[in-house]
Amino acid sequence: MFLENIYRTHTSEMLSEDDIGKSVRVAGWVENIRDHGGIKFIDLRDHYGYVQITFQKNEGLLEGVNRECAITIGGTVIKRAEGTYNDKISTGTIEISAESLEILGKVEAEQLPFEVATSTETKEDIRLKYRYLDLRNKKMHNNIILRSEVISFLRRKMTDMGFLEIQTPILSTSSPEGARDYLIPSRKHHGKFYALPQAPQIFKQLLMVSGFDKYFQIAPCFRDEDARADRSPGEFYQLDFEMAFATQEDVFAAAEEVLYDTFVKFGKKKVSPAPFRRIPYAEAMLKYGTDKPDLRNPLIITELSDLFIDSDFKPFCNKCVRGIRVPQMAGKSKGFFEKMESFAREIGMKGLGYVKVDENFNYLGPIDKFLNDDQRAELKTRCALEVGDVLYFIADTPKLAPKLAGQIRTEVANRMELIKDDSFELCFIVDFPMYEEDEETGKIIFTHNPFSMPQGGLEALNEKDPLEILAYQYDIVCNGVELSSGAVRNHRPEIMVKAFEIAGYTEADVAEKFGALYSAFKYGAPPHAGMAPGVDRMLMLFAEEESIREVIAFPMNSNAQDLLLGAPTEVTEQQLREVHIKVRQKPNN
Repeated sequence: MFLENIYRTHTSEMLSEDDIGKSVRVAGWVENIRDHGGIKFIDLRDHYGYVQITFQKNEGLLEGVNRECAITIGGTVIKRAEGTYNDKISTGTIEISAESLEILGKVEAEQLPFEVATSTETKEDIRLKYRYLDLRNKKMHNNIILRSEVISFLRRKMTDMGFLEIQTPILSTSSPEGARDYLIPSRKHHGKFYALPQAPQIFKQLLMVSGFDKYFQIAPCFRDEDARADRSPGEFYQLDFEMAFATQEDVFAAAEEVLYDTFVKFGKKKVSPAPFRRIPYAEAMLKYGTDKPDLRNPLIITELSDLFIDSDFKPFCNKCVRGIRVPQMAGKSKGFFEKMESFAREIGMKGLGYVKVDENFNYLGPIDKFLNDDQRAELKTRCALEVGDVLYFIADTPKLAPKLAGQIRTEVANRMELIKDDSFELCFIVDFPMYEEDEETGKIIFTHNPFSMPQGGLEALNEKDPLEILAYQYDIVCNGVELSSGAVRNHRPEIMVKAFEIAGYTEADVAEKFGALYSAFKYGAPPHAGMAPGVDRMLMLFAEEESIREVIAFPMNSNAQDLLLGAPTEVTEQQLREVHIKVRQKPNN
């Protein structure tokens, strides 16, 4: 006997006007119970959709039924009265006249923790505690369905492109680079620990050395880092791929094909066509004030520092000065300018200077009195100023000014409603610096992936200032969201040793910390390159969600807690002894 027919012969999706007059059985959850005087209705919901059930002169069937309980109903499909059609659901012209009802799963609580239909308006921690109810919400349910469809599409697409899906280990070793590791104590090896992989980086490079040509996986990654709107604490997933005998352009071509097709299929907006723009890091920081530019924003930042060398205006004198031309802003109210000034102070600026361009091309505003005629003329030409424009000035240290200008660019564009939310604009950020100076220690450190190939190879490492060396490193960005980073890998041991030496590591350190790669690269390693677009961030964009937790079935909250199962939790003393761990008392501060 087949059990599936005990509870239902139809799902809500299967029913249509073709079933009118048929006896059917359906099962699902009670979304609503409505009493219209003499006749009662249930809106029954399942995974596929909704169907209306009517109870006329048999209201006793509803005894003990409440919202969100699971039931099965037998009855006859009938046509709705014409004036009661519901065009929002596929079964909007039919209903089921109930003849039998069985409660399969009763709601024991006197009151639901929130209304399922409006659960997304509830405080997030409550939603996460009762996530199984939250996921019944139509919008949330569809987000998880979308996630499944996107991942299935990515797998098919990568396979069709000749990539081989290979799973890499979850229990791995701790890495000295990147975010904090999640550590797993070993029971069999006293005092030693596994680590959950921050990414399959080393393993996928070893696969290239092993003779595989093109690898991918939908890879889980684990990082003990603080949450953000676009970053989930604990774990996330990425479309991880690597290619042997490949250049940077080979990786870009593969990424463009899979991402363009995925965005077109699931994005519901215009998608920038391939090839995506290649923007050098230095240009991105100058023009957009960020290495994650939103190209829908038409505002461009202009370098003005040379105009204020030895200037009499001390706030600009010998500073890094950037300008942002805002078209047709001059007519905005005094309050508009005051709010921009307040924002500037909130992000750490001492003020926000500007000039307005009037109909006679005079400059109006607090900065004009500090400008000479040559500066006014050059500003007009360099910033392409027109009547009605406003030119904002941002001045600070070379480290801070670009980032502050980027934040002002974004804020003023949002306030001016210049960003049209009708497209996905994708680009590659290329030519990242290989090294940077640590602000706290002054030491030279890696800026990005330490396993990247420096541009110019060993010669550049031996002869150039480390802060001038560029790497074959790249990001892919969409609408201001970083989807992925990647690199051409450093596959030559002598270049690897020198690159790490500049960052303060000895060859012995490299051999100890990255022994598998260091050894493998001595056995005929091919050139290889790859990247790893974030699945969760793509889903955020497709679903038009502000928080990444809205597209993950069971996420942690922003404080890295699983409110559903209670993790992290304390464990027993016996469990601690088995893995040779003793918990130290937390110090009193």
